[in-house]
Amino acid sequence: MMHGLLWLPLLAAFVLLTALGWLERRRQNLFRNWAEGSELSKLDGSGAARLKDGLLTWSNFEAGQFKEQGTFVVTKLELVELMALASGDAPLTQESQGRCRLRLVGSGNEMDVPFADAERARSWMNQLMSRARCDL
Repeated sequence: MMHGLLWLPLLAAFVLLTALGWLERRRQNLFRNWAEGSELSKLDGSGAARLKDGLLTWSNFEAGQFKEQGTFVVTKLELVELMALASGDAPLTQESQGRCRLRLVGSGNEMDVPFADAERARSWMNQLMSRARCDL
């Protein structure tokens, strides 16, 4: 009986990991459907974003669905800045890594899109500016 009790925590860990894997797979499948037909899309720990028909939309995954957090029209994009996530208006240096946000400025509006990775945010920054220039 003692040996059986030793395996019980391992069984509980296995069930927990299986459930978490199923939830992540469900989140990724919902993202694929949500981002279908997008020119540019991302899914990371800070949320999802897509560029579709000149409209940038970002959202969070809540309660089994993507809840929209904001939209921005790319043709009105004037400036994209890479900012630190938590330190107010501090711009991110070129060497910085980790969580950050893209500040989108245009037509008197400012919006922030969160990213879990600074490299991906830099890539998005370049692609968004090139699309904004192409659409003008």
